[in-house]
Amino acid sequence: MRLRLLRYAVLASLIALLAGCAVDDTEPPRGAQILAGFKSQLQSALQAGMSEGPVEAIAVCRIQAPEIAGSLSRDGIRVGRASHRLRNPANIAPDWVKPILAGYLDAATDREPQEVTLPGNRSGYVEPIVTQPLCLNCHGKALAPAVADKLGELYPDDQAVGFAVGELRGVFWVEYPRGS
Repeated sequence: MRLRLLRYAVLASLIALLAGCAVDDTEPPRGAQILAGFKSQLQSALQAGMSEGPVEAIAVCRIQAPEIAGSLSRDGIRVGRASHRLRNPANIAPDWVKPILAGYLDAATDREPQEVTLPGNRSGYVEPIVTQPLCLNCHGKALAPAVADKLGELYPDDQAVGFAVGELRGVFWVEYPRGS
């Protein structure tokens, strides 16, 4: 019974995390629209993984998240996740994202999404990922032994642990042609 309640709490936290964009009457930036699809698909995949437990959810982030990003990265669009403390070296931030990520770290209270103009008639959009209670299952200071073992097996150089609720976990980013 306790495990079932924990799973429901974790799923509720995940929904809150991935639905975190502010809502207003204006049309969201194109980058936010693209990322909404990524976050929605990732949320569904993580919900399915977490229904089986945190160890199974690791496979979602490891396998399905890059597949989802890859499926949306077409027609000149690139979608991804990055962090200042990487688990997967494939998630290193593109050069244009690095100063935005550093800015989020320097100004912990300024977590507004950012749009930037990029060379080559391109635009970029970045949204922070703030650590939620759910994230602590795989990114917190005290991991369940099975989770710690699986992460150690898959990511021997893992730096993405030791986070607390409210800390910057990383960013979602998208790069796309202007006017698309």
